[in-house]
Amino acid sequence: MTRERSLSELHADDPQRADALIWGRRGTLRGAALAAMGASLGATIPFADRMPAGLLPAALAQGTAAPATLQMEGKAALIILGERPLVAETPEVMLDDAITPTDKFFIRNNGQIPPPFAGDPKSWKLRIDGEVNTPLDLTIGELESRFPLVTRQLQMECGGNGRNAFVPPASGNQWGNGAISNAEWTGVRLRDLLAAAGPKETAHFTGQFGADPHLSGAADRAAMSRGMPIAKAMDEDTLICTRLNGAAIPNIHGAPLRMVVPGWPGSLSQKWMTRLTLLPVPHTGQGMGGTSYRVPVRPIVPGSRNNGAEFADLTSMPVRSILTSHGHGARLPAGTRALELRGAAWAGDLTVRAVDASLDYGASWVPMQVADPANRHAWQRWTGRIALPSDGYFEIWTRATDAQGKMQPHAAANWNPQGYGANAIGRAAILVG
Repeated sequence: MTRERSLSELHADDPQRADALIWGRRGTLRGAALAAMGASLGATIPFADRMPAGLLPAALAQGTAAPATLQMEGKAALIILGERPLVAETPEVMLDDAITPTDKFFIRNNGQIPPPFAGDPKSWKLRIDGEVNTPLDLTIGELESRFPLVTRQLQMECGGNGRNAFVPPASGNQWGNGAISNAEWTGVRLRDLLAAAGPKETAHFTGQFGADPHLSGAADRAAMSRGMPIAKAMDEDTLICTRLNGAAIPNIHGAPLRMVVPGWPGSLSQKWMTRLTLLPVPHTGQGMGGTSYRVPVRPIVPGSRNNGAEFADLTSMPVRSILTSHGHGARLPAGTRALELRGAAWAGDLTVRAVDASLDYGASWVPMQVADPANRHAWQRWTGRIALPSDGYFEIWTRATDAQGKMQPHAAANWNPQGYGANAIGRAAILVG
């Protein structure tokens, strides 16, 4: 007995043959193929004639297997992407709060999770040294008493957010769009600490260090130790934080002291922070150089090997939008003829100028209303309404445009070996009726 393969299986094994069978030479669904795809999706496809050639519907492309979810006290059921180190993504529908609750904050570790600090958190020490006139050793108690405390809503995003959109696949955790948070952080501005230390004229870069052990347990190897240009360190929103959403930072998120470098890759936001040094040249710690958190200056052949010699550090994260009102795979009652959409958008150091949504595979777009950010480096919430012509299978596509006019691309661009900076338009499949 011969088992018929599903469309998704056929596309995974032989995409060219699948396209030929499903789409035909003109790039539109033919009658039998349209019926077969509709049967696979469990619904008719009202806008099938506008579906781009070779596009596998999101409902098939993303599969149906339920992902493993996190079971941890104080955390929501995040999607587990890795267990050693622990990495967990927040589903987009869990990001429907203006301020991301701590239990819904994504998890990204690079090494082992250190045990909770056994002493008084106020006694935890941070050292600032290197190209400074006055090296500092400050406890958290001294930080909070000597320097002004500020509270800001700040986006934090993994540099690999959106990685699963790259073709061919890039290495690393296959993030969807949920490696993002917009929490409320309280701490002191790093620039105030650096001013007290007195940076020398030779201080051009930082190097950051934390207490998390390397996965191997080797004492002479750091789990993650990145650095940034001094200008970003002096940004008013770059903070050394002691509180998350008004409470002590949980150990899983870097207690009792962590850095928050909003708008840039989250790997710069050092957890369990113990030391910051100022340097005359770029830092060479773990996660620096080569292809680590770096992207091609000029496009390279997707899937090719590269040592990163002509790459540049990923700095401000690219523009991105997420849909939080409707989850991928949502089923809506028959007769639903309009959707009230909402979500979030952000653009690293920039603001978002526009968000648009499409129901017909990008053939037409409906502008959404975009709110101002709560403060600089906070994400922006957006809302809008979109009409449905009938029951059936639909995809809600969303795209954002930043203040400089850069728009999310239809497909992940600038392929790189470790999959940074992918910001393809969002796609969520829904079934009506």
